[in-house]
Amino acid sequence: MIVFRYLSREVLLTLSAVSAVLLVIIMSGRFVKFLAQAAAGALDPGSLFLIMGYRMPGMLQLILPLGLFLGILLAYGRLYLESEMTVLSATGMSQQRLLAMTMVPAAGVALVVAWLSMSLAPQGAMQFQLLLNKQDAMTEFDTLEPGRFQALSDGTRVTYTETMNDDRSNLGGVFISQKNLGQNQKDRGISILVADSGRQEVRPDGNRYLILENGYRYDGSPGLADYRAIKYDTYGVMLPKPEISGEVTDRDALPTASLFGSQELRSIAELQWRLSLPLLVFIVTLMAVPLSRVNPRQGRFLKLLPAILLYMAYLTILISARGSLEKGKLPPALGLWWVHGVFLMIGLGLLYWEPIRLKMKSRRGQKELARG
Repeated sequence: MIVFRYLSREVLLTLSAVSAVLLVIIMSGRFVKFLAQAAAGALDPGSLFLIMGYRMPGMLQLILPLGLFLGILLAYGRLYLESEMTVLSATGMSQQRLLAMTMVPAAGVALVVAWLSMSLAPQGAMQFQLLLNKQDAMTEFDTLEPGRFQALSDGTRVTYTETMNDDRSNLGGVFISQKNLGQNQKDRGISILVADSGRQEVRPDGNRYLILENGYRYDGSPGLADYRAIKYDTYGVMLPKPEISGEVTDRDALPTASLFGSQELRSIAELQWRLSLPLLVFIVTLMAVPLSRVNPRQGRFLKLLPAILLYMAYLTILISARGSLEKGKLPPALGLWWVHGVFLMIGLGLLYWEPIRLKMKSRRGQKELARG
């Protein structure tokens, strides 16, 4: 029990450290992406941390298997380097027994990954898509920031305000450029509105207007002298009425219970993918234990690069098989399971290769002695 607790502690501590580093790196990249969208006005800046919270379970379900894989390689590699594994081997610790002890913390990680992939990650993805639907329903007035030109997603209107109060009700120094998409050439062109101030007004029917005060409107086409200028005291611009969609179409946002029994290839592929992630944990553990065995003279990082390449090949083939299953190139009965079968055989080969090699070497030595 003392050895088991010691090995489990070493693996879990290294797993936690590696997973934390990977999570920070991946979340930083995603945060920069969402921050750029917020700067462009596509997202509300106040929702950035909420979005990251919704996406975190989906990141963790992929980070934890990799963290466990690297944790075993680094933790056991250090034990081999410091000859602690040599001492354990002398007391009867075989590779099979070491694997059995390692499978216990791996089972705990697999349970966490199963909870993430089957429940928490789909819920987070659903909330994330609902939040994006809400963001898509926002007008440019809702995401407008002082001192920045704000364009609609279709590029037909650009809005700018010099100042804005805290409750976003009053604007100062307003500029609006609107493309006119008429059927006739005469109806096409650009309308430009400038005003000293503006405010948002909500009518009883639910329509919202931007009321501009003390400004000018210019209508015309670029390059032509045919234009008109109108001075106004009050001018109303109707803002698009928000329509929040409650529809969730992303496959990773569908509840797991709704995937069972479905005959749609996308649903079958998604279900097999979610079931594959906990299974991935056990197979990478099977591969990591023999790969962590290093010669103290070689250093514990000798097998680290080949091991990472092996893991990347596993995950890449798994993702490729998922895409092939969605396109109907693989039968659902075969699905993703053949990938796990292949790497299960690789793991068993790595586990038993060293004893087989030593036995073959011993037999060759006995034959040479018999001949001598």
